[in-house]
Amino acid sequence: MKHWRLFSLVSLLALLLGGCGKDFQSTLIPQGEVAKMQYDLLILSTAIMVLVVAVVTVIFFYVIIRFRQRKGQEHVIPKQVEGNHKLEIIWTVIPILLLLILAVPTVTYTFKLADVKPIEGDKIDKDALVVNVTANLYWWEFEYPNEKVITSQDLVIPTGKKVYLNLKGADIKHSFWVPSLAGKIDTNPENTNKMWLEADKPGVYNGFCAEFCGPSHALMQFKVKAVDESEYKAWIAEMKDQKGQPAVASASAAEGEKIFNQSCIGCHAVDAGDNRPASARIAPNLANFGDREMVAGVLDHNEENLKKWLKDPETVKPGNKMTGVYGKLTDEQINALSDYLMNLKVQK
Repeated sequence: MKHWRLFSLVSLLALLLGGCGKDFQSTLIPQGEVAKMQYDLLILSTAIMVLVVAVVTVIFFYVIIRFRQRKGQEHVIPKQVEGNHKLEIIWTVIPILLLLILAVPTVTYTFKLADVKPIEGDKIDKDALVVNVTANLYWWEFEYPNEKVITSQDLVIPTGKKVYLNLKGADIKHSFWVPSLAGKIDTNPENTNKMWLEADKPGVYNGFCAEFCGPSHALMQFKVKAVDESEYKAWIAEMKDQKGQPAVASASAAEGEKIFNQSCIGCHAVDAGDNRPASARIAPNLANFGDREMVAGVLDHNEENLKKWLKDPETVKPGNKMTGVYGKLTDEQINALSDYLMNLKVQK
């Protein structure tokens, strides 16, 4: 009886906690072609499994009722059946047919999802929309090689167009996952994996690291911002013009720029066209930080949360590489640096 109560309690908690996430994301609400193909396979395989379980359950209850022991038959030995060729053929053929039904779309979709011809080999198709994705502890870098643009944390893509991704890990194994747009794929230090995704309509979609990578694994998040193609082209043009010298809005921001150039520029760039090699890009590019969706990938994007991050990064993302690098900043320095960083926006 105690076990039944415990099972009921755990089941109820699972249902309640399932709806408690701050940011909603689900593979069951596909928003792109890749996600829809994977969703269709999920529904098909689930339907086949439910059908098999239902049929087996019906047969099971039929047998235990039809052939139950009746009063007066306690010592009757049932007729022994050694085999039935018809039944054996039926329960062999049916699973084969079900597997074929599942295999045909699975193989078809597998080849379609693996079609990354524009980024195969050493040459990249200049007409393709390509993004080099690099996973770091605990942040994401997005480089647009054809456009010569680098950004971090927010992957901006146009709607209705295939986006080809070259994915690599900078340190250890991570995994790239945007539930509403595509399934997960590993990012490894020793090789580059490739995939493509597409968003049907404008929106902001949640992305995650799906491979345990350290104490802040659950906080290694990013956003995919899908916009109209005209807006995307305008964003690319604006990012190309971003040279790390935004208009300084106040004396405080000007002071923050000095602090940044003294303490932060060695790791962070504020030039979207940063031409440093990948091995030298050891911290997120901040060229358009003022336009980002989140602070450190997990906090709402506002100046209060930015100050919280600058004051003590370890309380926000345990194990991050920024903790303790430059020592403690004073409140005045944090205020000035926050003013400067929030002013890092593409020039519109």
